[in-house]
Amino acid sequence: MFLKSDHTYLRALEPTDLDFLYTLENDTAVWHVGNTLAPYSRFVLEAYLQNAALDIYTVKQLRLLICNNGHQPIGAIDLFDFDPLHRRAGVGIVITAEHRGNGHAREALTLLLHYCQHTLQLHQVYCSVTATNLPSLNLFSEAGFQRAGVRKEWLRTPDGWEDVVELQRLF
Repeated sequence: MFLKSDHTYLRALEPTDLDFLYTLENDTAVWHVGNTLAPYSRFVLEAYLQNAALDIYTVKQLRLLICNNGHQPIGAIDLFDFDPLHRRAGVGIVITAEHRGNGHAREALTLLLHYCQHTLQLHQVYCSVTATNLPSLNLFSEAGFQRAGVRKEWLRTPDGWEDVVELQRLF
């Protein structure tokens, strides 16, 4: 397995990941980050899992599960809006609440960035992070992402409007 670090590894989705994916996608605490407005059904997620093995060049996205050394899925990391012509992709990451703050996101992002640069040969990756999400802003900053701009009052939350910081990393 080449997407592996000291405490974390990335792997492709398997049909047996349905329960984990169902829990992850239906966590209302993170819905505002992904613009989710309604729960995902098991039926929809089963169909998604059946197509998850399709090539990134075909579906323009890739989701990998983040697992700890105990082989327990603890999150997911995504490439989306993959653009092979301009050699760029968006990056998204989510770690389950009980596993945050343990360095797994940092290790997973480092693994994904290596994959993006050396396997996909991307020129850049980018992400959007709410301005109040300091752990994520720090994560991406420490991984070499730079601020590219701010979208003012971009997301509506129960607490009001939130700015979104646009970040990118060039290879």
